[in-house]
Amino acid sequence: MLVKDKVAIVTGSARGIGFSIAEVLAEEGAKVVISDLATSSGAESAKELQLKGYAVTFIPCDISKRDQVNALFAQTQAQFGRIDVLVNNAGINRDGMLHKLSDDDWDLVIDINLKGTFNCMQEAAKLMREQGSGRIVNISSASWLGNVGQANYAASKAGVIGLTKTACRELARKGVTVNAICPGFIDTVMTRGVPEKVWDIMISKIPAGFAGDPRDVGQCVAFLASERARYINGEVINVGGGMVL
Repeated sequence: MLVKDKVAIVTGSARGIGFSIAEVLAEEGAKVVISDLATSSGAESAKELQLKGYAVTFIPCDISKRDQVNALFAQTQAQFGRIDVLVNNAGINRDGMLHKLSDDDWDLVIDINLKGTFNCMQEAAKLMREQGSGRIVNISSASWLGNVGQANYAASKAGVIGLTKTACRELARKGVTVNAICPGFIDTVMTRGVPEKVWDIMISKIPAGFAGDPRDVGQCVAFLASERARYINGEVINVGGGMVL
């Protein structure tokens, strides 16, 4: 098992890619905290994995709120004694063309995707520096390179990569690695909601010829969270079947 007995927090993991990350980590032996704003679905997802025999718990958290992030880390430490892995997956989008984008939609996306990631990374850094080890994996997006109608989202995900690169330099000598993953077009409930024509266009851009499975992202996270990836640090890994936006 890649992460046997490691304690991992996965934000935004009630459903979708986040849930698959939590599931793969649990399969690989980790004790996993599912954390999400969606209290009902988060609790249901944790119960689903518990019924499979995995050590999984649910702690609700709005990562844009410092006090809630502090509580998330404190409760995780109280229950498991330590935190070895942080996966910053929580994120939202509020798409709109640049000339029409509202202040509220800009602020909300930046607060959750970028500030929220910073809040969690800062708490993890404090703990992992003291224990002399740790893994932080940030979920960015292929859209960080720029995408029409996503000025706020692209800016937030580019910022996550900047945070990743900086944290790597600050934490490497403390035994902590910090890497980012950029998922491409992944087959989720959300992407299945796009019109068939748009789906076909997206698939046509992928050299592999198909959309990724959320578990493809989870497998990459599990590797980066393991000792096998101890010398991989500050990297940005695309999980997109070769697609370049």
